[in-house]
Order: sequence, then structure tokens, then C-alpha cells
Amino acid sequence: MATQQGSPSMLNDPVAQELLHSTNIAQLAYNWTDGTPRVIPIWFHWTGEEVVFAGPTAAPKFKAIQGQKVAISINSNTWPYKSLLIRGTARVSIVEGVAQEYAQAASRYFGPEGGESWLNQLGALGIKETGRVAVKPEWVGIHDFETRWPSAVESAMAASQGGG
Repeated sequence: MATQQGSPSMLNDPVAQELLHSTNIAQLAYNWTDGTPRVIPIWFHWTGEEVVFAGPTAAPKFKAIQGQKVAISINSNTWPYKSLLIRGTARVSIVEGVAQEYAQAASRYFGPEGGESWLNQLGALGIKETGRVAVKPEWVGIHDFETRWPSAVESAMAASQGGG
């Protein structure tokens, strides 16, 4: 029996694991301090329990998302498209130097040598601390456009087959 959309156990699904370990950029959605929505592209690192984002502490997002509900989408770029949808609560902390997960993301996105070069460039900028955002998934969904579709499409498919 397929795991229900919404269950964090969906993170064990091969589609979820593929996207969590990919070099695809995540989309982080949150509400700004004035209540207006924001969606930003951002590097991420999957720890096995949390999706972690990091960056310079001067980044405005750190003020807006502390303790707030956020949504994350990680998508493939080729057909059949795959989407991993995550919702959870953002926990922001400040760490000395570059957050470990940021360094791990740099290595994953740029390769070991390119990641090291990127981190050296950050060091040259004099960044002394970084903001670290951890999101423990509370709700997880997957669309693979083969067996799992958005709910409206699934309903239409069922109705066309006489199932509803």
C-alpha cells in the first residue's frame, strides 16, 4: 500500500531520496514580516532528519522565518517531472564561521574542488558567522507524474475511468 501524501515517512521513498541528494535548487516559501509571501531559490543540505539552509547573517530572511511555518519544494527539470514538497517550522541559529551544512552543500553543488574554492572566496569576504535554518519535515508530499499526481489531476483521472 502506498504511503499517504503528508506522511514524513515519504522521505524514505526513492523519489524523495533522489531529490534530497540532487544538485537541484530548493524553493523556500515563507511569509515576510509584513505578511506578504516570498519564494526564494536556495541551496540546501539534507541531514537525514532536517533540511538545512545557511547564509550570511545579514540576509533578511533570517529575521522573517524564525519559528514560522515554511514550505520547501525540490523539483527535477526533466520529464517525467518529480517534485518533493515539504512543510515544517523554521528554526534559525547563528553559528561561528560557515555552517557545516553550507560547506557540504557547496561541495555537492560545485564538486569538492569547486566547493572549497567557493568557501575560500567567502572566507576572503571576512564572513565571521552564518545563519543556519533547520526545517524538520512535518508534512511531505511527492509528485512523480507517473504514479503520483497533484490531487486535482488524480481526481479527474479517477472520474474519467468511472471511479468517481
